[in-house]
Amino acid sequence: MPGIVVVGLQWGDEGKGKVVDLLSQNVKHVVRSQGGNNAGHTVVVDQTEYQFHLIPSGVVYPHTICYIAAGTVIDPKVLIDEMEKLEAAQVDFRSRIKISPLAHVILDYHIQIDKLQEGFRGKFSLGTTGRGIGPCYADKVNRVGIRICDLVDEKILRERLNEIISYKILEYPMLELGKEKFEELFTKFSLLGEKLKPFLTQVEVDLERVLQKGELVLLEGAHGFGLDTTFGSYPYVTSSSTYSSGIIAGAGIGPTKVSHVVGVLKAYTTRVGSGALPTQLPSEEEHLFLNHAEAREIGTTTGRKRRMGWLDCVAAKYSIAVNGVNALAIMKLDVLDSLPYIKVCIGYRSGGKLMDSYPYQKEEWEAVEPVYETLPGWKESTKECKSLEDMPTNAKKYLRWIE
Repeated sequence: MPGIVVVGLQWGDEGKGKVVDLLSQNVKHVVRSQGGNNAGHTVVVDQTEYQFHLIPSGVVYPHTICYIAAGTVIDPKVLIDEMEKLEAAQVDFRSRIKISPLAHVILDYHIQIDKLQEGFRGKFSLGTTGRGIGPCYADKVNRVGIRICDLVDEKILRERLNEIISYKILEYPMLELGKEKFEELFTKFSLLGEKLKPFLTQVEVDLERVLQKGELVLLEGAHGFGLDTTFGSYPYVTSSSTYSSGIIAGAGIGPTKVSHVVGVLKAYTTRVGSGALPTQLPSEEEHLFLNHAEAREIGTTTGRKRRMGWLDCVAAKYSIAVNGVNALAIMKLDVLDSLPYIKVCIGYRSGGKLMDSYPYQKEEWEAVEPVYETLPGWKESTKECKSLEDMPTNAKKYLRWIE
């Protein structure tokens, strides 16, 4: 079947946006199906840079139809802001963005709760983006969430909001959620709902129809596998299912409709926020790499510098296995161009013993020492290379080694 999934194999920021952008040139349907505006894709098209947090990046191509599916959580103001930026860039999108009524809505109190929870955690904070994603997903699971379909019906929105705010006052008495705040929230989100109403459609039904016709559907993952709420480096994870099956489920597509999973892997490793990064560069090796600005290792969503490290093949192999990957896209090889040598993590050691399994607990993650193999660098630019044959000899060897 003609479904293609693009999934990140590390802790996010692997360069999925660029892969999706390349594939979107030949695909009619592009889907975002999990996460919220805690993710970001940066793409450059015709020398114009676009930053996306909710809208699939394929929207810059006039032949695409872009879907925001039921598994996402949507901050309506952020989504409308993105639409306005597209309008300012003269991208005609109005007939090409479709939103699932089943997607949950991030409200103001979700953002407040997110920040409160991070404050409560103190030194154990998770490094969330503070955009209300986790509390919104928590409400979804607790069955006290508001969905886009509620947002566009004033009567239902008033009833739901009244019921939920009573519950939230008991849960978080420090929040300002009195009658005045209720009316402010109701008015604000009713207006936002009106603006989004023209884009609503049964996304899962639409996708089933186009898949039955044999049209290509590209499912664009957000975040990376290491942040998956089930299989990632818990508790330093995001709030959604970031691996291939979760991406499919969030779109309302059955697994038999997908034929290809493209795993995106940076030629080294980065991580933003809290949590272990076994291959993080020690201070004496940091100077070998480009600085964060030159390497473009500053987060699209947060503006935070990413921690950088050598390629972790233990984590990558586990990720490839669980995601059912059948093609790898290796990104940002040119960041390694100036290095005299390149280390690759081939195992973990803990307590002086080699580990034969992937760590599950954060205490295990924090205790492991990477076991490295060292490969020669190439000390030549790969930026202008258009094919594998154009690559410097040691760059080819590095890619073959990963393969």
